[in-house]
Amino acid sequence: MDLNTVRQVKSPSSADEVADWPSGHAWLSGGTWLMSEPQPGIDTLVDLFGLNWPALVASDEGLEIAATATIGALADFPAPPDWTAAPLLRACAHALLMSFKVAGVATVGGNICMSLPAGAMVSLTVALEATYVLWPRVGAPRTVAAAEFVTGNHANVLGPGELLRAIHIPAASLRRRFALRRASLTKLGRSAALLIGTSGPQGDLLLTITAATPRPVQLRFAATPSAQEVQAALAAAIPADGWFDDVNGTPAYKRHLTMHFAEEIRAELAASGGVA
Repeated sequence: MDLNTVRQVKSPSSADEVADWPSGHAWLSGGTWLMSEPQPGIDTLVDLFGLNWPALVASDEGLEIAATATIGALADFPAPPDWTAAPLLRACAHALLMSFKVAGVATVGGNICMSLPAGAMVSLTVALEATYVLWPRVGAPRTVAAAEFVTGNHANVLGPGELLRAIHIPAASLRRRFALRRASLTKLGRSAALLIGTSGPQGDLLLTITAATPRPVQLRFAATPSAQEVQAALAAAIPADGWFDDVNGTPAYKRHLTMHFAEEIRAELAASGGVA
């Protein structure tokens, strides 16, 4: 897409060089959405790649993901063998409606900041209890839980000019067992429902619901719940008007998928953990 309203592209070597944020500015990372449609309100792009952030850094504390890391690089990341939940990195990357060419350019941070219900980088990081480091244009950096970042369809907590710097996934989350279920109206289409469950050694369950709802919904059970407990918790957490209604499925369809997948995940993790 030729963005014919853009008059300048800035390439700072430090985010501190971008002190103000006039109307018309936009951060440029992978640009796969930015360049996909007209952006009449944008006259200045601020390119993030000159900041040279390390893309993926593994440590004893977990995985640090730069906002500019590509989704393809995350999918191919060679995780330590004890990170049992690491296959989720690739599974969530493949849940997105994109070609391998786009995956090589689109960024993890871009997908998160788009904050769409079917944004699988949101699904991944919320399910693995990540935290995000945000850099405002004025003031100190702040850290928010991934589960609190998205507030609705294409809406989040970012202020004007605020920048997503990094995503931290704790090692403890990466060592949990997991189960994933996803459905789309077409084989390679956008997710209508994407659910991820994770479980620790004591049989607890963390269930994350995305795509079917405007923002992530997360349910936590201290011990392996019964099927009835999960269904009751879902009904209490998501009201009748709390399902996302779009061309990828009606609210009734998405509710049905969510209830069905939640039970499959509960049963799979209960069985694999040796809990009746």
